[in-house]
Amino acid sequence: MIRNSYSLRTRLVATTLLLLAIASALIAVVTTISLRQFLIHRLDDQVRASNRVFIRAEPGSPPALVVPDRGPRPPDTLTAVIRDGEVVAAAVFPIGEDPRPVPESEYPDLLGLQDGRPPRSVDLGELGDFRLLATRTPLGDVIVSGLPEAPVQATVTSLVLIELVVTGIALAGAGTAAAMVVRRELRPLERVAATAARVSTLPLDRGEVSLVERVPDVDPRTEVGQVGSALNRMLDNVGSALEVRHESEMQLRQFIADASHELRTPLAAISGYTELTRREELSADVEYSLTRIASQTERMTALVEDLLLLARLDAGRPLERGEVDLARLVVDAVADAHAAGPDHHWQLAVPEEPVVVPGDGSRLAQVLANLLANARTHTPPGTNVTVALAAERSCARLSVTDDGPGIAPDLLPHIFERFARGSTSRSRDNGSTGLGLAIVRAVIAAHAGKVEAESTPGRTVFTVSLPRAA
Repeated sequence: MIRNSYSLRTRLVATTLLLLAIASALIAVVTTISLRQFLIHRLDDQVRASNRVFIRAEPGSPPALVVPDRGPRPPDTLTAVIRDGEVVAAAVFPIGEDPRPVPESEYPDLLGLQDGRPPRSVDLGELGDFRLLATRTPLGDVIVSGLPEAPVQATVTSLVLIELVVTGIALAGAGTAAAMVVRRELRPLERVAATAARVSTLPLDRGEVSLVERVPDVDPRTEVGQVGSALNRMLDNVGSALEVRHESEMQLRQFIADASHELRTPLAAISGYTELTRREELSADVEYSLTRIASQTERMTALVEDLLLLARLDAGRPLERGEVDLARLVVDAVADAHAAGPDHHWQLAVPEEPVVVPGDGSRLAQVLANLLANARTHTPPGTNVTVALAAERSCARLSVTDDGPGIAPDLLPHIFERFARGSTSRSRDNGSTGLGLAIVRAVIAAHAGKVEAESTPGRTVFTVSLPRAA
C-alpha cells in the first residue's frame, strides 16, 4: 500500500508501476503455464509413440530390453517391463550410448503406475523427473515408457528468466516515462500550490493588504485548471473583503483618534473648573460631588489617552528610537509601584550591568507601569510580586511574577485584548480601563518584541522579550 505521506507525483508514478507490474506478472504467469502445458502435452504424445519394446532373453543371462529401431526416437527414453508384479528390466536409452539401468530403489515408483491411465510425472531420483506411461500387452506384461522432463523444465526456466529481464527493463522505462509525464502534467498544480504558499505568507490580519497573487496560465478545461480558477475567484473575493475591512478599520481608527483628541479639551476644562470650584467654601455634599467628578474625570482622561495611544499605534506611527537602559527603567518602575501599593511585597532582580535595547523610553516605561499596575490592581494585599530582568545574547527578557489568585483559564487567551474583563478574582473595582495589557502588547509589537502570559492558581507570569541593541 502506498502511504499518503508521499507526494502526489510519487504516488502516481508508483501506482502506475504497480499496475504495470501486476499486469506483467499476470501475463508472465499465464504464458508460462500455457507453455508448460503445451510442452507437457507434446511430451505425452512422444511418450505414447515410444512405448514399443520387446525382451530378449539368452540362456544364462537376465532378460534384456530391446527397443526396435523404427526411425528417430527421443533421447533418454525410459523403458521398463513389469511381469507378475515385478520389474523384469528397466533402463534409460541415451542416443549413441549404452543403456543406463534404473536403480532398483526406484522400482516402487514404476510398480505404482496403472496401465491405461494418462502419462504422469514421477521423480526417479538421480535420473530426474520423467513422464511415464504404463501399457499392458496381450501377454499380460506391463510396459512402462517415459521421457525426461528436463527439456521442458529448461525451456520454462529460460522463459521465466526472459520474462523477468524484459519486465524489469519495461518497468524501468515505464517509470522514467511516467515520471516525466506526471511532472509535466502536474506543473499547473505546482503553480496553484506556489500561489497558495505565497498568499499564506502575506500579513492579512492588519493594515492595507494588496492581494495581487493569482494562479497564472489557468486552463478551465482541465481539472487542475478548474482548481486554479476556483482559487483565483476565492482570492478575488478575499481581496475585496480585505479592502472593505481595511477601509472600515481606517474609518474606525480615525473616529477613535478624532474622538479621543476632541475629548481631551473638554475633559481638561472640566478638570480645571472642578479644581477652581473646590477652592471656594462649599458644603460637605458639594465637596463630595466635586471629588467624585474629579475622580471620574481623571479616569475618563486616562481612558481617552489610552485610546489615542492605541489609535496611533494601530495607524503605524513610528515611535521614538534611542538606546534605553531597561535596568534603570525597571528600578524606577518598581520604586513607583512600591509607593503606589505599599501593601504588596515587591521584589527586584536585575543585573548589575546596563541592559540596553533600542526603542522609545517613555513607551517602555509605560509598559512596565501597566504590568506592575495590573499585578497591584488584580491581586489582594500581601501578594508577592517579583520583577526580574535578564540579558541574553540576542534579547532582553523581563518577567513580572505574582503569587495571587491567578487568571481564569477562559480569560487567559484573551488577556491582551482591549476591554477584556476578568473574573471576580481580578475585578475592576480599582478603576482599570481594561486597556493596559492591550497597550503593552501594542507597544512591544511596535518594538519587534513579544509578550506572553502564563497563569495557574498561585502563580501568574508575564514575560516580555525585546531585541537587544547591536
